[in-house]
Amino acid sequence: MTNRKPFSLLVVPDDEPPVLSGTLYEDRARALAENVEWHFDRPRDNDEAVARMQNAEAVINIRSSVAFTREVLTACPALKILSVWGTGVDHVDLPAAEELGITVSNTPAYGAPYVSEHALTLALAVSRQIVTNDQHIRKGGWTRGFINELYGKTLGVIGTGAIGRRMIQLGKGIGMNVVAWTVHPSPERAAEYDVEFLPLEDLLRQSDVISLHVALTEITHGLIGRAQFDLMKDTAILVNTSRGLAVDEDALIAALESGKIAGAGLDVFQAEPLALGHRLTELENVI
Repeated sequence: MTNRKPFSLLVVPDDEPPVLSGTLYEDRARALAENVEWHFDRPRDNDEAVARMQNAEAVINIRSSVAFTREVLTACPALKILSVWGTGVDHVDLPAAEELGITVSNTPAYGAPYVSEHALTLALAVSRQIVTNDQHIRKGGWTRGFINELYGKTLGVIGTGAIGRRMIQLGKGIGMNVVAWTVHPSPERAAEYDVEFLPLEDLLRQSDVISLHVALTEITHGLIGRAQFDLMKDTAILVNTSRGLAVDEDALIAALESGKIAGAGLDVFQAEPLALGHRLTELENVI
């Protein structure tokens, strides 16, 4: 006699580009359900998302491009658990999920080393113009000039969750002065994280590199806009590995084009994937 698995159907609606497929996590996921449906492209709209998930008892959500609205959740009457591969759940209607008896889980410490290292890499790549110089040399050029080091500069970390706290450590590790902003600062947190909390305006004025590590909420939606760019140094670098909607993209482009800031390292955008020919793809001071 075999033991019945916890779920009859588990669906992964959006593993593009593949994150779980081919890893030990795929084996673990398949062990949870009698049947597993794995999709390697993102649903084009809510109707397609529902078509994939409507009979599922469990869903593992990889990308935030799927919006789990009340309508989508209601259209999945068998759904018992929605597991989000990541920290943010801003794309899930949590009150609706609770009303419908759907458990929503996330991975709060997901990717803290990976994402923070990526953010630091972006800051270094922008400050040293690595991509531009590489392309120049490949075309026969020989780039010479001043190397912009981050040692001794000020890193402003916006958001002090697991990733933000790891970013604080990395910044200090390469000799940067680090300050931070969080929605709920306290002397106890400052002591625990070994960092000075500043008001956002002061952090923006002082920082040479500004790195965003925030969940998307009513407070952080559009947190960095035209007024905030106006406060920054014209040598500042903005790094965003958190949520595209935390930054006003039009204001960012204007700041980059005008030289109001020196550059940006971006891993997230307002609309993903980034459209072919988007203005951000044409700017040399963006990675």
